[in-house]
Amino acid sequence: MAKIENGRQSADSRSIRTISSSHMDDESSLGSDSEMNGFTNDRHTDKYGFIGGAQQYSEESAQDVPPEVLRQREVKWLDMLSNWDKWMVKRHKKVRLRCQKGIPPSLRGRAWLYLSGGKVKREQNRGKFEELDSQAGDPKELDVIEKDLHRQFPFHEMFVSRGGHGQKDLFRVLKAYTLYRPEEGYCQAQAPIAAVLLMHMPAEDAFWGLVQICEKYLPGYYSAGLEAIQLDGEILYALTRRVSPITYRHLEKHKIEPILYMTEWFMCAFSRTLPWASVLRVWDMFLCDGVKIIFRVGLVLLKCMLGTREKLNACQGQYETMELLRAIEPRYMQEGFLVREVLDVPISERDVESEHHVQLKRWRKNRGELHWKSPPRMHGARAIMASEPPSRQELRQNPTIIVESPLPAPQLQKREKKGKEEKKSIKKTPPPVTEIPNPYNLPGDPKLPLRDPQLPLRDPQLPLRDPLLPLRDPLPQLPLRDPQPTLRDSPAQKPLVNDTPLPNTLKDSHLPHQPALNDQPALNDQPVFNDQSLLKESPLQMSRQSLSSTEADHQDTYL
Repeated sequence: MAKIENGRQSADSRSIRTISSSHMDDESSLGSDSEMNGFTNDRHTDKYGFIGGAQQYSEESAQDVPPEVLRQREVKWLDMLSNWDKWMVKRHKKVRLRCQKGIPPSLRGRAWLYLSGGKVKREQNRGKFEELDSQAGDPKELDVIEKDLHRQFPFHEMFVSRGGHGQKDLFRVLKAYTLYRPEEGYCQAQAPIAAVLLMHMPAEDAFWGLVQICEKYLPGYYSAGLEAIQLDGEILYALTRRVSPITYRHLEKHKIEPILYMTEWFMCAFSRTLPWASVLRVWDMFLCDGVKIIFRVGLVLLKCMLGTREKLNACQGQYETMELLRAIEPRYMQEGFLVREVLDVPISERDVESEHHVQLKRWRKNRGELHWKSPPRMHGARAIMASEPPSRQELRQNPTIIVESPLPAPQLQKREKKGKEEKKSIKKTPPPVTEIPNPYNLPGDPKLPLRDPQLPLRDPQLPLRDPLLPLRDPLPQLPLRDPQPTLRDSPAQKPLVNDTPLPNTLKDSHLPHQPALNDQPALNDQPVFNDQSLLKESPLQMSRQSLSSTEADHQDTYL
């Protein structure tokens, strides 16, 4: 059985054969450090770069995101990084929410650099890292750094080889920090912090990220005496009383000091404790919201491991309790579970700062003043940006790959200018306006056609219309009359016109030949015109026929 130590699988669980440095050629054709270190045949590298160990990827400890969701998140993060200052000032809650959901792996390094303020720090100190890298450094510090290189993530293919590119960059970053802060020097807990950053960004960016974490997020953690980490241990102990009273009473009963179990948690930001998927999610939130995320993760682990009577019955003493905290159950470190629990812990920045003042006053009363005066702690990316407002130039992204256009510069400028002019002309041209004719014509408007001349007059399938009703009034100057004729056999009907006979001129010259009175048909015996006769007769002829019938009616009335 493989031994589990401190939540990690021990080295004897896998056979690691190393090649002696004397037999290793610097110009070797082997591709990666893991190949140089002997993992050539049966190695299985996960998507994070781990060849083995407890932090290797597993479906139980990680929470996969569908590729289409990742693509959408990448587009959103690219937009945020292009307008970082506006998003941090106006929409910081949205940035926090997206950090809680998880930064896309392809943009995690760039996002961490922007969140921590390392991007601005690098732009303000151009050439500083190259200057520090070229210096020799303190031999004592360099000797300690050399001894710690092979201990940092030995199952990761970037650091598995002695003298590989991962260990070389890690040495450069740590040496540069000892030269950048000679009064603070090197601390062993800085190595895993720098290694995590190097997995996601180049050496120079990792150096400035380490500077920001040591000075803004965790100030005083790596100074001599470790006073800041002891003070935060007392803060964690006091917050445990609020979150999980049963855990607090158990730790108080067995006199278990916080410094015994939380030092590695806090100083390494859980990078050596949790599965790697959980480490990345914790760091996403930590670099956005500050040290309160580290406190929340510690409180969740304490509550899960010591928060019930059943668990406390299994550890009756100090030793058993420490062993339980060193081997945390994997289900409590699973990515989805841990992130949900961390977000539910009711601890804010104000709570941390309030407890910090209480514990600092108690420290001064019992132990005197702090020997190391660290700068004030910044709670997250927004506070860091507010303390040192960056310029637009310092936030501009510098692409590492530049693709040259196949067209020469003058032709490219002409094409861009032409495209801009076309866009302007399209914007200035108003849309066409369709004229709709007014159905109610004014006296001065031209007369509209009654119908389309191309269309037939009527559908031959429809029944014939009543021929007694005129199509339209052809002579508007004539007086209007009732289109229904008066019945002759109705005694109560009054004549429609007066008894004055029509003038002879109208009767003789304008009207056609009138038939005899006896030949006039009755009202009910009016002939029905067929369709052809209706088409051949003009409106004037129809009006004359109606006038003739009216005259015949008058003659009938006189008789």
